[in-house]
Amino acid sequence: MPYHEIFVGLGVLVAAVVFVREARGRGALNEQSLVAVAGALVGGAIGMRLAGWMETLDVKDLWLYGSRSILGGLTGAYVGVLIAKRIIGYKERTGDLFAPAVALGMAVGRIGCHLTEAPGRPTDLPWGVHAPPTTPECPGCLTGEAMHPSFIYEIIFQLAAFVALRWARKRMTQPGELFTLYLAGYAAFRFLVEFTRANETVWLDLTRPQWFLLPGLVLLGVRLAYGWRRGYYDALFERKVMT
Repeated sequence: MPYHEIFVGLGVLVAAVVFVREARGRGALNEQSLVAVAGALVGGAIGMRLAGWMETLDVKDLWLYGSRSILGGLTGAYVGVLIAKRIIGYKERTGDLFAPAVALGMAVGRIGCHLTEAPGRPTDLPWGVHAPPTTPECPGCLTGEAMHPSFIYEIIFQLAAFVALRWARKRMTQPGELFTLYLAGYAAFRFLVEFTRANETVWLDLTRPQWFLLPGLVLLGVRLAYGWRRGYYDALFERKVMT
């Protein structure tokens, strides 16, 4: 069975349901916000395939391998939302509605990755997992080595992020900051978890996703510092502003 595609589809469905619930709860469920969702779906589909295709630059791989690039999908979805909102002239911020939806959708989608892809790098830790030798691009699978369950790590992170975002959404007053916090948290986590993934290193012992993430981590760090100085996150940390 195409487990990867099934769970990616389920993840998209779960994300859509959570988005609608979030939008309805905030009184923001309207035609414009649904157009933003459509932009995210189209942009995400294009981004996943373009990012995967760039690894081989082979036209025949555009459809086959592109659907496995989560970072490309997230980038494409973000751009898709911006374009859709620009087309219809919708100026309201929608990132805070997307953040919990993306987190839970990613948790579901990563189940498919765990079932079909190389789990991670070899490890001696007691929770190391084994995968069938037929798993693509997985030398550790062929030799029967125990490997990091890197996708399980991400599932746990995304579930924790979903809970944290649901907790924080009623405390955040600055529009867009909930989404900024999620992006920063996921970018940092993904950079670190790459050290346990089975992805090929290309330079300075870093993988392509890590090099892709580095500029974004710098920009997000600057953006978080900006928000921190202006007290955007005071309610989360109960930090009192000196007057």
